[in-house]
Amino acid sequence: MLNVLVVDDDAMVAELNRCYIGQIPGFSCCGVASTLKQAREAVLHGEQTVDLILLDIYMQQENGLDLLPELRAAKRNVDVIVISSAADAQTIQQSLHYGVVDYLIKPFQFSRFEEALTGWQHKKSLKDQHPWYQQADVDALLHGNPPDVAESHRLPKGLTPQTLRTLCLWIDAHHDSEFSTDDLAAAVAISRVSCRKYLIWLAQRKILSTNLHYGLTGRPVYRYRLQAEHADLLRQFCQ
Repeated sequence: MLNVLVVDDDAMVAELNRCYIGQIPGFSCCGVASTLKQAREAVLHGEQTVDLILLDIYMQQENGLDLLPELRAAKRNVDVIVISSAADAQTIQQSLHYGVVDYLIKPFQFSRFEEALTGWQHKKSLKDQHPWYQQADVDALLHGNPPDVAESHRLPKGLTPQTLRTLCLWIDAHHDSEFSTDDLAAAVAISRVSCRKYLIWLAQRKILSTNLHYGLTGRPVYRYRLQAEHADLLRQFCQ
C-alpha cells in the first residue's frame, strides 16, 4: 500500500482529495496536514513512511513550494504532486524545477486525479524493479509506456466476468442516468462492497465518470455515469 499525505489548508478540499485517494486501489491516505509544519513533522518524524505528497501552494501565510527544497535537503525519498489553483508560468516552472511528478490545476476531474496517481505508481514500479537500466527502461520512465490493452482489461482477483456482464447490462440499459453504488447493488441483488469493486474497476478504465456528492449528513456519495464515448467498450463486457 502506498501512503499519500494531503497538504492543504482547505478542509473541504483536503477531505475531497482523501476520498479520491480511497477510490484508487493500492493507495491509502496516511494523513492530512493543514500547515507546512505539520507536513514536515509527518514526513520527517511520522510513524508511517510517506510515499507521495499532494501539495497545495496557496496556504494562508505560507507557500507550499517552500516545502520542496527542504525535502530534497533532507534526502527523503518522497515524490510530490502539486494540486493548486496557481496557473501562472513562474509557479509551474518553479514546481517542475523542484522535481514535482505532476501538476493538477484546480478544479479538476477525478479521472485526471486518478491518472496522476496511477501514472506515478507505474513509474515508481519501474524504478523499483530495475537495479540497472537499458535505454527502453529510461524512455518508459521519462516518457511513459502505453499500457498493454489486454492487460488493462484483465479482471483483478475476486471479480468475475459473469457478474461484470450483469452490471454492464444494467448500466447500458440506464446509460443516460447517474447512479450510486447502492442503486446498482440493489438493482442486481449483489452486495454493496462487491458492487463498488466493479465500479472502481470500470471507472479506472474511463468507462464510467465519477462525481462526489455531499448528502444531508455530510457523508460523500459517489455517483457514476457511463461515458458516452466508451459505450462500445462497455458493451463488449455485456456479451
